[in-house]
Amino acid sequence: MDIQIKPIISEKANACSDKLNCYTFAVSPDANKFQIKDIVEKLYNVRVERVNTANYAGKRMQRYTKKGLIRGRKPAFKKAYVTVAEGQTIDYYSNI
Repeated sequence: MDIQIKPIISEKANACSDKLNCYTFAVSPDANKFQIKDIVEKLYNVRVERVNTANYAGKRMQRYTKKGLIRGRKPAFKKAYVTVAEGQTIDYYSNI
């Protein structure tokens, strides 16, 4: 099983990482906490202390255009809050 992981960079996520040493990632909905911990430790070479997850349901979206109403759906995703050991940081831009 291939698990996708993508960092979430927003004002709220940056404040969380500065104050609590907790980093936020969007992961595959079928990933569990142990798999998320292993992937983050391998990718960023840090020691993960805790992983909290939250499931987000997909939302219905619609917009009006010249051709009429277009309806669609945003995909569901899982958000992972990863707390790393004291004194360690994750640099999101090192893998670019």
